[in-house]
Amino acid sequence: MKNKVQLIAYADRLSGGGLRELHQMLKGPLADLFGAVHILPFFHTIDGADAGFDPIDHTLVDRKLGDWSDVAALSADVDLMADVIVNHMSCDSPQFKDYLAHGAASPYSGLFLTLDAVFPGGATEADLAAVYRPRPGLPYTAVTLHSGERRILWTTFTAKQIDIDVQHAQGRRYLDSILSTLAANGVKLIRLDAIGYAIKKAGQSCFMMPETFEFIDEFATRARGLGLEVLVEVHSYYRSQIDIAKRVDWVYDFALPPLVLHAFFFKTASPLKAWITQRPRNALTVLDTHDGIGIIDIGADALDRSGRPGLVPPSDLDRLVETIHTNSQGQSREATGAAASNLDIYQVNCTFYDALGRDDRTYLLARAIQFFMPGIPQVYYVGLLAGRNDMSLLARSGVGRDINRHRYSPEEIERELKRPVVQQLMQLIRLRNQSAAFDGEFSVLPASDRCLSLLWQHGADEARLTLDFDDLSHTVEFTSTGVRTRLVFSGAENGA
Repeated sequence: MKNKVQLIAYADRLSGGGLRELHQMLKGPLADLFGAVHILPFFHTIDGADAGFDPIDHTLVDRKLGDWSDVAALSADVDLMADVIVNHMSCDSPQFKDYLAHGAASPYSGLFLTLDAVFPGGATEADLAAVYRPRPGLPYTAVTLHSGERRILWTTFTAKQIDIDVQHAQGRRYLDSILSTLAANGVKLIRLDAIGYAIKKAGQSCFMMPETFEFIDEFATRARGLGLEVLVEVHSYYRSQIDIAKRVDWVYDFALPPLVLHAFFFKTASPLKAWITQRPRNALTVLDTHDGIGIIDIGADALDRSGRPGLVPPSDLDRLVETIHTNSQGQSREATGAAASNLDIYQVNCTFYDALGRDDRTYLLARAIQFFMPGIPQVYYVGLLAGRNDMSLLARSGVGRDINRHRYSPEEIERELKRPVVQQLMQLIRLRNQSAAFDGEFSVLPASDRCLSLLWQHGADEARLTLDFDDLSHTVEFTSTGVRTRLVFSGAENGA
């Protein structure tokens, strides 16, 4: 993976078209900005129950976006990352429809995980209560086969997303066919979506168990055999990310977004600096993604009865969430919790720009922190354009995460790219990509609790960030071949 900033985007929501239009953008107004692009699910179909994360056919490109030749053409110009949705598939898939029609006689009967496959002797109340839930309710759905037989299936996320038995031969063949298809069409990196829930075991949490780690090891080995690098996506207690990082190529630093917000809201760098000393180096750094802003990632361990502490106290978490709601003028509250369907209990739905009150200086300083952290930065397409909450889309869909999944028209993109905050962010991205300092040594320099001071050095090349969270005074500078470039971010708000 190149040590350059990456883009995360839906092919249609950024380009105003499909894969070809996204390709043209990357060769045009976004030329030389990104070392790789993570295209969010582009499989058939992208407009299901969960914005493509419930694929009907994971080996087929949605025709509204293009076809595999478009993927291959794009991969010739930029490294591509794609999702492998490990845990589930759509209830509208041909495999599941065949299972509904033929039951045990279906060639796909072993592909879908039933309740009795995990609890052959039946599940007790204690068994069900032990299962960790990312969303309210139980992870099961009763279905009636065409024969009239009733079966109870695992549905970790929604009733329209049927869990796969990843340990069954049919589940293994299904996932291997996805890996082979992606590798054959130029994809170089894969993100394992929802893999933390893939293994189920009676009497256990069914989330990030020792058996889950073993499956991650085994599946990553299969992917690497096809030349694919592996990124694991898990929102969980921060120690889990450290453990996962030892077993795969890349993990997300999901603790970074709430810790950056905490630093600005509480005017202290202490929790952030404490995290820097222990966080994995093989991390993709993010401030925003297609999901919400994670809270569980810096909180206490929800699965440990002894209550292992988080990176910040519970009272700080409560205040952090309330500050996001205040900064967004209550919009994030409308998209989070009981107000939103298919909600995640561990995330706040809001654009990062709105979470910071649409203050350009604070937003650009947050991006500078992200880019100076060890690892590979990823920038979400809404974040690239310093996007605001899309309340119209939220009202139409009722899905909380849609507040941060705006569909940009070509005219909007042209206009947004001209905004000063976006122009400065693009300049910061290019300086991060061009500086050889980020291939060198990283250090956290001594500073007071309210200050953060980060330094990268590689020979004569240097990159330095200093920031006082109390008054936002800062230094962001890059030195290369004796030439020093310093960026100064203004405090003007851009709330228009």
